[in-house]
Parts: sequence; C-alpha cells; structure tokens
Amino acid sequence: MKKLQRLELLKDFVQEAVDRGASSVQAVHQYIADLPFEALQQTGLINEDKAGLRQKHRQTIGVVYDAIRRINREIGQLISDQFENLEESTIAAERIAPQAKPASRPDPEPLPSVKPKAARGKAVTAKKAAAKKQPAATAAAKEPAARKSPARKKAG
Repeated sequence: MKKLQRLELLKDFVQEAVDRGASSVQAVHQYIADLPFEALQQTGLINEDKAGLRQKHRQTIGVVYDAIRRINREIGQLISDQFENLEESTIAAERIAPQAKPASRPDPEPLPSVKPKAARGKAVTAKKAAAKKQPAATAAAKEPAARKSPARKKAG
C-alpha cells in the first residue's frame, strides 16, 4: 500500500472518530442538560406552556454538534481533494519523465569551502580569551608610546 493511501486511510479514521465523538458528547450533553428540566417538571415548577424551553435548549445543542460534524466533513473533503491533486500530479510527472530528454550540462564547479559561522565565532572568542590572559606589561609593550608634546609657554 502506498504511503499516500495509508495517509488517506488515517484521515478517514480520524474523521470518523471525530464524528462519533461529537455524537457521543452530544448525547451526554443532552442528558445532562435535561436533568434540571426534569427536576423542575417533577416539582411542578414548569408547566406544559414552558416545556418549549426544554425543546429550544435541545435544538440549540443539536445545532452546535451538527456544526462540528459538518466542519469535520468539510475538512475531510478538503484533505481528500488535496490527496487527489497530489496523486494526479505524481501520475502526470511519471508520464512526462520518460518523454523528457536530459539536457547535458557541464559539471558545476565545487564551491569554495567556508567555515561555518559557529566555528568562526569560536575562533574569535578564543582570541579574545587569549588577549585577556596576557599580562599588562605585554599589552603595554604592544601599544605605541605616547608622544610628549612640548610644553607651551605662556604668552605674556
């Protein structure tokens, strides 16, 4: 089985799991949402006129979970379309490949070797560390002596 077919089967499996999961959660949600309505009905606080609230609540819950399932189907269809496009482009590339004649190109010249940036940074750091270890006298010997300027005479 090709990799693309396995991916599509996995997509179908996930899509089915989301659909079944949404249906299960909806059933639990409906059951829990009905508990207060049942308690109020048993005590007589909700009469038949207000029973429409319970139905409206059930419809609202249904709309939400129907939207989740619809979005799941649309995403699944979008992914399936992309798999199909990929398969078609692969088939087209395989058909074109034998017809194309390879152009003879000269071998490219090798690129000059360059130290990786990290290696250059370590070399600079090593030089700085060595400079810090030098005694002050050695550092002073490397610096040119300061010139003494002739003393200015005060004009008088």
